[in-house]
Amino acid sequence: MSLRLLPGLLFMLLAVQGVAAPDEAELERWLESDDPLPPSASTADVNEGELVFLARPPAKPVHHHSQRLILDNRSRQTGWVRMDQCHENLDRVPATQIVFRPGRIRELEITQVRGIERAWVEGDTVQLENVGRDARLCLRGRSRALTPLGDGGWRLVNGPYMRRFLDGFYPMRVTVVIEYGEARLRPVRIRPAAQPGFTVEQTPGRIRLEAWFEGRLQTEIRFVDAGSP
Repeated sequence: MSLRLLPGLLFMLLAVQGVAAPDEAELERWLESDDPLPPSASTADVNEGELVFLARPPAKPVHHHSQRLILDNRSRQTGWVRMDQCHENLDRVPATQIVFRPGRIRELEITQVRGIERAWVEGDTVQLENVGRDARLCLRGRSRALTPLGDGGWRLVNGPYMRRFLDGFYPMRVTVVIEYGEARLRPVRIRPAAQPGFTVEQTPGRIRLEAWFEGRLQTEIRFVDAGSP
């Protein structure tokens, strides 16, 4: 199995070669069991990637990806931002990996591990072995996530976030906090718009996004110079 996560371009993929997709009930039973592989079954009628926000969180805990991005004055010129992220309620699997897009991550290190037998940084990836119950993993580094635009603005894109198992997409929770006060920027547009299942909280120099969803989620924040009219 593999789990692939890209900050700025976050991608999660759980795949088992040669195993037919289980239905959702079987998948949930497997995730709650200690079996190393899921049951073989026919293709499930599950979400195939369309973004669906969940007005009510699932009854059971789901994978929670939380991330903090800190923009400073240098970010305006270089695109690099400070990044801290944690993953909780990870699916219990024998092996998985977090993969960052080459050239988009540096100074990557693991800051916390719980419920995972082995975790290590390998190039642009974080490799995990034997993810157990109540697992938690935290990382930090620098991500090239801020893009200058030709009209004098900047764009910060995160995602697509997804929790994918074989051909289906399953519920996920994502929390992103952007701190931009040091960069002397002002947000002028946030996509998607706030709605049930997706909240946007703004305070001076800070934006917090919270999403419960199935499918693929990508967020975009447009900034201008704080002194612009």
